[in-house]
Amino acid sequence: MISEGNFIRGTIKSTNFSSVILQDENDAFKEFFAKDIKEFNWNGDAYISKPIVVQKRAEYRFFRLISHGEVNLYAFGGNTGLMDEAPAPKRSRIRPNVDVGMGTGGMGGGMGGGIAIDLGGRRSAEPAAVKRKIPSFYFIERLGSPMQQLPINMGEKSPADQAVPMKNILLQKLTGNPTIEQRIKEAPGIDEKELIAIVNAYNESPK
Repeated sequence: MISEGNFIRGTIKSTNFSSVILQDENDAFKEFFAKDIKEFNWNGDAYISKPIVVQKRAEYRFFRLISHGEVNLYAFGGNTGLMDEAPAPKRSRIRPNVDVGMGTGGMGGGMGGGIAIDLGGRRSAEPAAVKRKIPSFYFIERLGSPMQQLPINMGEKSPADQAVPMKNILLQKLTGNPTIEQRIKEAPGIDEKELIAIVNAYNESPK
């Protein structure tokens, strides 16, 4: 989706979170950058273009939407989907060292924040690359407040060490539902599966 009501149809072949490769109805491959489009759908998932700060410069990246509602849950990273048959242009790159400054509200958001993530060394999205797996980083956004990174799956802390800061963030974001609040407080640790289940339950509960 370029903008509201403006769509381009085709088959998504790959993404490196900065751009997406699409094979159109004429079998031509086209590259679209996150700064130029609003979102795309791939394998049942929506990837939303969000503003970030990369090396002190404002840029856009694609975040996979995990749960949508009063609170949005996003993932950044994971399987890049790079495939042999998708000839990504030479300039398409994964930029791993990212200072993330997330904005407020809605699916677009403004600038602000200052969250830092580090995916390791710089890699090119070569056409011959196989599917790659990099860590998933999770972000939560309550509409009207800044997006915040969740301390999960960062490879540095065990689930037990993550439990207190994770619970504090969730209790700040998932307000007004005593059942959900109790579930968060009583959880011995919150992994990816439990995180997604909690946010989905909150968004689906009557307000």
